[in-house]
Amino acid sequence: MKESHNGECYIEIGFSQVAKEKEVVCGDVFMSKRIPEENRIVAVLSDGLGSGVRANVLATLTATMGLHFTLHRYEPQEAARNILSALPVDKVRKISYSTFTLVDIDSELNTSIVNFDNPDLLFIRSSEVIQGKEKRQVFQKGRRAVERSLKYIEYKACPGDRIILVSDGVSQSGIGSVLYPFGWEIPEIKNWVKGILESKPDISAQELASRIVGHAHTNDAFHARDDISGAVIYFRRPRKLLLCTGPPFHPEDDQRLARRIVEFPGQKIICGGTTAEIVGRELGRQIEVHLESVSAEVPPFSMMEGIDLITEGVLTLGKVASRLEKGVTYPIKKNDAAGLLISYLLNNDQIFFLTGTRINEAHQDPNLPVELEIRRNVVQKIKRLLEERFLKEVHVDFI
Repeated sequence: MKESHNGECYIEIGFSQVAKEKEVVCGDVFMSKRIPEENRIVAVLSDGLGSGVRANVLATLTATMGLHFTLHRYEPQEAARNILSALPVDKVRKISYSTFTLVDIDSELNTSIVNFDNPDLLFIRSSEVIQGKEKRQVFQKGRRAVERSLKYIEYKACPGDRIILVSDGVSQSGIGSVLYPFGWEIPEIKNWVKGILESKPDISAQELASRIVGHAHTNDAFHARDDISGAVIYFRRPRKLLLCTGPPFHPEDDQRLARRIVEFPGQKIICGGTTAEIVGRELGRQIEVHLESVSAEVPPFSMMEGIDLITEGVLTLGKVASRLEKGVTYPIKKNDAAGLLISYLLNNDQIFFLTGTRINEAHQDPNLPVELEIRRNVVQKIKRLLEERFLKEVHVDFI
């Protein structure tokens, strides 16, 4: 979450990519990190020279350096110069071994960007393309090295704004075709994105990034001629989710649990049959089980008036933690309770766990599966994964 003069604003980041045809890995690398104690976001998109494993190694090295320098309070221009000092120049093609874009967003939504040889960024406000304040700096490594030009952009973001970064696999997609003889150039990308936002103004960062990359892949007739990558940074009001799991330690707090759920200004999920029964009893509402959602891995989900989703407790949370750890592909599969729960978690920004501390003796049975961890440990694992991998703001409270 970011606090700015414009009020509460959350920064959502989405990324998508397709590797060059016949390559095992992508030669583009995107990294981002949220620094809660500084209310700061840092992101890097790097494109390694060539494709495949070699390009991926070069791009990973560049992105890691960019993230490291920026996190340690180097000015973006200084971080870029340090990267260029470390990166050699290809002797034949006389170009750098990697291109990159560094983005640093502070607590007031002041955004500093350095772009070295990646396509121009898009700044979108109310479906219209706007301009950042751009400067150009020339950097020279040694007397015999070729000069390398850096674009430095300063930008003051507002809620509702989007910043779009793409690799040249996007801007050069479809090159030589009848529709895009010179590739899908930045002005054409701008118009295409504008059309998407006019028809779906609240589109998520992840969906927009996926659609940009998907369209570029279509331009290449689904035979990617280069690595195709797109990232979207979306400044917007935060979406909030309350997840309650486990009964309160003291039965007299059952009413307080129900009241907190009713008063919460966002989506609401209950994980645990006992917890759901308590809330239903306190609110006088019925639980409806959806038996068609049963799967081999997790029990079916249920519904209740005023509650967005009800699932079984520790077993389902354990599956959620396991799937988050393995990695999530988009679109998220929602064919069981764990998939539905993951979609809710990833579609919200501020996630509040309200964890009951009453011990369920069933979870201490040594005959049950090993992965059936104590609820609090599972919640802490999910919290860590959501914060580190998905840049969510997560709070855990106990009752």
